[in-house]
Amino acid sequence: MVAHLASLALESIFINNILLALFLGMCSFLGCAKNIKTATGLGIAVIFVLTITTPVNWAINHFFLRPGALAWLGFPEADLSFLVFIAFIAVIASQVQLVEMLMEKFTPGLYTALGIFLPLIAVNCAILGTSLFMEQRAYTFVESVVFGFSSGIGWFLAIVGFSAVLQKLKYAHLPKGLDGFAINMVVTGLIAMAFMAFAGIKLT
Repeated sequence: MVAHLASLALESIFINNILLALFLGMCSFLGCAKNIKTATGLGIAVIFVLTITTPVNWAINHFFLRPGALAWLGFPEADLSFLVFIAFIAVIASQVQLVEMLMEKFTPGLYTALGIFLPLIAVNCAILGTSLFMEQRAYTFVESVVFGFSSGIGWFLAIVGFSAVLQKLKYAHLPKGLDGFAINMVVTGLIAMAFMAFAGIKLT
């Protein structure tokens, strides 16, 4: 069981990284990576939101939404699975609001630096995508916790690594055609290739 969870964590962080392999959450990734402090703050916020929302959405889906989930209430034929998107987004929005309130109170500088990208976590496709993958793959509660946390760690490592490379590139003499968005895509691709090097590791 431990080996299975460790394998799931490793796969979520590196091999099937929610950002570098599945390309979810790219808008915030590209928008907040210019400063390492901002990238770190956003990455930590994403870890927090994913760690909370993925298991909470698992519980909502398991006990209320999936076909037959309401059998414990005496409605075995009830199927509320059509409410999955609405329910998941509502949970995500509430957790993002909590993160906003905490950041505004304890780290006002970072809260200001993140600007519009902090509330946009609520519509970050990486957050919703993680919950939907959890539901689609029929993870258990423990697996959903590991998957949510590990996906957040993977997103965090990707944006911090990308931001660190961009800081170094400020002192590089780039060809005119590569300056700006083009070099960002090249660096993102190289980081994705580096993460994929872990694909050969099998713990189970």
